Amino acid sequence: MHDDVYEIRAVVSAWIADPSVDVVLTTGGTGFTGRDSTPEALAPLFDKTIDGFGELFRQVSYMEIGSSTIQSRATAGLANATLVFAMPGSTNACRTAWDKILANQFDANFKPCNFAELIPRFLEGHNTTETP
Repeated sequence: MHDDVYEIRAVVSAWIADPSVDVVLTTGGTGFTGRDSTPEALAPLFDKTIDGFGELFRQVSYMEIGSSTIQSRATAGLANATLVFAMPGSTNACRTAWDKILANQFDANFKPCNFAELIPRFLEGHNTTETP
């Protein structure tokens, strides 16, 4: 996929509209070059932001790459009851995000809390039935 804001937004919108999709992981487009537009593409889709993901990613990444982590705009949010995570494009950054953060959050046995056990509850309070 190209780094076009509207193309990214359209593809992710289709995924979050699909009730069989619980999680979307994206890679790339989180830096500062002219082509990096993933956070801008995703932000309007978020019903809630997961500020802790970007904060924790940069903290963990700092231990690996030092101050270069300041250039990461990794972000996440909840969009239409779907978790969406935007990670940097490098293989090492994706591995860091998965190994140090996401693997635990998608493990229902991870305590004290995790996203795996919350996924069924994301639609609480939403009207999921159509009215005539």
